[in-house]
Amino acid sequence: MADKKDFYEVLGVNKDASAEDLKKSYRKLAMKYHPDRNPDNAKAEEQFKEAKEAYEILSDDQKRAAYDQYGHAGVDPSMGGGGGFSGAGGFNDAFGDIFGDIFGGGRGQQRSNVYRGADLRYNMEISLEQAAKGTETKIRIPVMATCEPCKGTGAKAGKSASTCGTCGGHGQVRMQQGFFSVQQTCPKCHGTGKTIAKADECPSCNGDGRTKQHKTLSVKIPAGVDEGDRIRLSGEGEAGVNGGPTGDLYVVVHLKKHDIFERDGGNLHCEMPVSFTTAALGGEIEVPTLGGSAKMKVPAETQTGAVFRLRGKGIKPLRTSEPGDLMVHVVVETPVKLTEKQKELLREFELSTQADAGKHSPRNKSWLDKAKSFFD
Repeated sequence: MADKKDFYEVLGVNKDASAEDLKKSYRKLAMKYHPDRNPDNAKAEEQFKEAKEAYEILSDDQKRAAYDQYGHAGVDPSMGGGGGFSGAGGFNDAFGDIFGDIFGGGRGQQRSNVYRGADLRYNMEISLEQAAKGTETKIRIPVMATCEPCKGTGAKAGKSASTCGTCGGHGQVRMQQGFFSVQQTCPKCHGTGKTIAKADECPSCNGDGRTKQHKTLSVKIPAGVDEGDRIRLSGEGEAGVNGGPTGDLYVVVHLKKHDIFERDGGNLHCEMPVSFTTAALGGEIEVPTLGGSAKMKVPAETQTGAVFRLRGKGIKPLRTSEPGDLMVHVVVETPVKLTEKQKELLREFELSTQADAGKHSPRNKSWLDKAKSFFD
């Protein structure tokens, strides 16, 4: 065995290399020198054999300790150490260790057959007022709950499940894909690792251990929630499998469209119609808020599109201490259904302003100047 290469040199790592370093180095060498990738290349096959043997020894703590102390003699095959290339199957086994975290478990590992129950989602519509002040309501949801007659075992009283003959109780079966070995959920036991004879199945759940039920829950909606916020009810999801923990229920908040307000975080927006006279001369108007109404001064010569801020009249968001503001968007309202006398008065008013139109309608004059410049 004196002519064998040093295992650390074969893998290209130092003697203090970690298990992760060994795995990374071997993975690169295995992918590079595997016979399937290097047909009729005896040198590549030999290098793959060396890398595989080196990794099998150094990835085992006991064998690595023996190798570090006694060299190749400490891991002689006749003394239970080492091992050479054994064909494509050996490559698959080695990659089962390397990619076990991807494909669901490496060689010699056994997956747990206990599964957590599924999380559930419930979409709840609430009004803007309820979102602002908070509310409490009851909901009724369908869930897969633990079967009471069999206590979740899936078997009749006095009967029990047996180890699945297809997967040997692992809940997983190995499928071959080229030179990769991929583990998948057992189609016979669906990952539980156990099967129940038809005659021994619980009649309430037909051997599943869970039954579909409806339960009523009380949900507290905190003040300040917004569109898309989630409220987690721990342990109110579906029951687990084989004694696994219950999942959670997530209540997702959706806000109904409001007749007056639109929400933007903590701020509220609303359009406020203002009469032609008030907009021109100025005045005070009443503005609706979530808490009632508030007075707002409209300055003279206010135009459509002007925005006024009422501080603190918005909503206090869930994760802040200060409420937002109410943004009032002014819309100057044109008079409708005028009497002949009212129309005549407006015509007189129009004539009185034409003499100095630029002074009374500055925006209109500015726009006309721009239009004239464009056409010129």
